[in-house]
Amino acid sequence: MLVTAGSSHYATLADLDFAQARQDVDEHLFLTLRVARLAVGTVRPGGALLFMSGTGARRTGPGLAIAGFLTAGTPKLIADLALEIAPIRVNLIAPGFVDTPLSAQILGDQLEARREDLRRTLPIGRVVGPEDVAALAVHLMTNTALTGATYDIDGGQQLTATG
Repeated sequence: MLVTAGSSHYATLADLDFAQARQDVDEHLFLTLRVARLAVGTVRPGGALLFMSGTGARRTGPGLAIAGFLTAGTPKLIADLALEIAPIRVNLIAPGFVDTPLSAQILGDQLEARREDLRRTLPIGRVVGPEDVAALAVHLMTNTALTGATYDIDGGQQLTATG
């Protein structure tokens, strides 16, 4: 089962919508717990739960508190769930920038500049696309030796000065 629910919430403290922040916590933390609990007795042994998060915890700055808080805690939650509901496997994909309609919506007229910056600075020399994330998801769901881990997919951005 692949769970991609939720999106990132970026807002400075002055602009923080607390209702939206609560919804983000629910979508990232409590939804993960609910899905894991429902999987017990439903998902076959050796089956997989795969969740999506992000790399927001790696940067600090105004407007990143909610995304950072949620992405920092999710790997620990996934590792604990992998032990608790074994033999069901539980893993997490943590994408950096992925060229999707959501990214376009968030960046607006800054999208092409962001793409160009990534093409220039990422070790892979290109922007990560949804097909890259999908290939990783298929691998994690089919490789039965993988559980309890977080898999970054950011084109090597964390290795660069802009990571």
